[in-house]
Amino acid sequence: MRVVKALPRTAGCGTEFAIDLLRGKWKAVILARLKDGPLHYGDLRRMIPGIADNVLTERLADLTALEFIESAGERGTYRLSARGEAARPMLEALYLWGADEARDRGVTIRGG
Repeated sequence: MRVVKALPRTAGCGTEFAIDLLRGKWKAVILARLKDGPLHYGDLRRMIPGIADNVLTERLADLTALEFIESAGERGTYRLSARGEAARPMLEALYLWGADEARDRGVTIRGG
């Protein structure tokens, strides 16, 4: 079983701690996909084509251990937990900022 890195006992500021929690490319992307509702593993895999199966499995385990997501009914289905729901405004702001930056820089966004 994969063990998530222990959380730091101190941080320089809230932003530093938030980035430490969501470090890496995929955790925030997975959360952003789940903010629109529960998804099966296969749906996440299709929606995030750049992620390898083993990495998706590891990041889902990390996010579950950090209590950002939880199982939703049937096996292999995930949803935001209460802690994940609390991150919704940040996820939406990050999405909007990224979409604006992409547009301003001529970058095409593949999907919603």
